[in-house]
Amino acid sequence: MRRENARVDRELAMELVRVTEAAALSCARWMGRGDKERADQLAVDAMRACFDTVHIDGVVVIGEGELDEAPMLYIGEKVGAGGIAVDVAVDPVEGTNLVAKGLTGAIAVVAIAPRGHLLHAPDMYMEKIAVGPSAKGCIDITASLTANLKWVARAKGKDVSDLTVVILDRDRHRQMIHECREAGARIKLISDGDVAPAVAAAIDETGVDILLGIGGAPEGVLAAAALKCLGGDMQARLKPSNEQEYARCQAMGLKDPQQVLMLDDLVRGDDVFFAATGITDGELLKGVRYFGKNRAKTHSIALRGETGTVRFIEATHQLDRKPAWYRGDRTGQ
Repeated sequence: MRRENARVDRELAMELVRVTEAAALSCARWMGRGDKERADQLAVDAMRACFDTVHIDGVVVIGEGELDEAPMLYIGEKVGAGGIAVDVAVDPVEGTNLVAKGLTGAIAVVAIAPRGHLLHAPDMYMEKIAVGPSAKGCIDITASLTANLKWVARAKGKDVSDLTVVILDRDRHRQMIHECREAGARIKLISDGDVAPAVAAAIDETGVDILLGIGGAPEGVLAAAALKCLGGDMQARLKPSNEQEYARCQAMGLKDPQQVLMLDDLVRGDDVFFAATGITDGELLKGVRYFGKNRAKTHSIALRGETGTVRFIEATHQLDRKPAWYRGDRTGQ
């Protein structure tokens, strides 16, 4: 039965972890094997199957494409076994290249919020700046990068030279990287996947202070859901590159497609949940580890916006006692 206006049950936090665990376990054996499509499809299949056991009436608003691109978890797809009506944001493998190459930082990610509370971001570029709770209210995406670094450093009781800034290693970021270096900040360049670094910026133990740059808009909404739970902050601007993308922004109700989007524009309210499981090792989460043929360990994070609760969960899985979609395709045959 569908419930439109109910609050999201807190027990769903662990159910979402089960979903991300399934996605991570199903594809982790393909780490470093050079086939990002197979790894992604295995994670999609497992995530979809596990969602069938979760008591939500979910609609995917951030997914892996449109209906004609199925069998991915496409935008508009219904998921869940029935229950409260929610928006669902997913990335079964955030960092498919990272998995294929055996590099660090790949995660499986899910976020949910009541229907209509997640920005239905189109698949285009988005400029982002993300920080943790201590720098909340101290960023301005319209100001210079140097000014933002000074504001964040002051808020965190640091010198700019103490800050660690994460930026995707892309040609479009050459000037941004140069300005960070000129300001004296430390830089960590990443090859793919900017959701995990955005989350890491809100957790002191990771050593990440700020995420900057232009990445995917769908990933921006997932990061915003986590930052809302963690008490962090984020500002963003969509970057349409052609007339079709510009029209999609206007269809969303944005008079100016490049208007500044605040955290509350990306995720309305605090009734939001976020879960992620590590596929490969990273600063935020450990990757999947196997012990013999049938045992594996996972490391996950579960966040609840309403209470600000942060749970890190280590689980040992007896794979021969789980549904087949947890195990993925071991042989590739």
